Amino acid sequence: MDSAFLGTPDTSIWLFIGLCAASFFTSYFSIVAGTAGGLLLLVVMAAFYPPAVLIPMHTLVQLGGGISRGLAMRQWLLRDTLLPFTIGCAAGAALGAKIFVALPQSLLMGGLGAFVLLITWAPQLGRFGPERGRVALLGFIVTVLGVFVSATGTLVGPFVAAASPDRRNHVATMSALMAITHIAKMAAFLWVGFALGAYIPLIAAMIATGVLGNHFGERALNSMREDWFRIGFKAVMTLLALRLMWVALKDLIPGI
Repeated sequence: MDSAFLGTPDTSIWLFIGLCAASFFTSYFSIVAGTAGGLLLLVVMAAFYPPAVLIPMHTLVQLGGGISRGLAMRQWLLRDTLLPFTIGCAAGAALGAKIFVALPQSLLMGGLGAFVLLITWAPQLGRFGPERGRVALLGFIVTVLGVFVSATGTLVGPFVAAASPDRRNHVATMSALMAITHIAKMAAFLWVGFALGAYIPLIAAMIATGVLGNHFGERALNSMREDWFRIGFKAVMTLLALRLMWVALKDLIPGI
């Protein structure tokens, strides 16, 4: 079996097709559930590629999908969030993750899980302080973390949910903010010399199937009841947060 389909290293034709299908379904899920599609895709891709390739490639695929989703739903975008979030992302990309590198990963993941759980079920905490300052701080933190864990929608989601009066506001704004995050991360990757030229055919195909998943997901979202969306979003966020905390606990207490 060819292990470099269309010149893509370590990628057979069946893996190529499978990852394109995964991009479609996770993009669909991102819209219908309001988050987590990027994380699901990251988990799938992590089974086949090393981190040095995985994170930049995942970032580009998510960037393409996020831009198409944001453009398609631009009338629902909470535009006041864009500038402060962009400023925070730029600062996060410039500073890097020096603060977090010194922390044990288990503590970082456990703390993130507990924080997401708290904001999801106590949304008033996601409205602390002036909105512009809150959104700028969020952009900074998400970009710093994103260089290492790539899928940071879990952190952004509860804040966007707290600010969104409608499920379509949530999805459109989430897509735009995550696209800004991915742009900042790609700038950081390019600065340190990451090269993904050989993976362009796979990245382009995954973006294309992700755009298709966005189309069908938006149609499903428009026909969905608001209360179902909110319940589903909280359920997904709770499961993801509990998983983060469980992984952290296993690292801190071996053998449980």
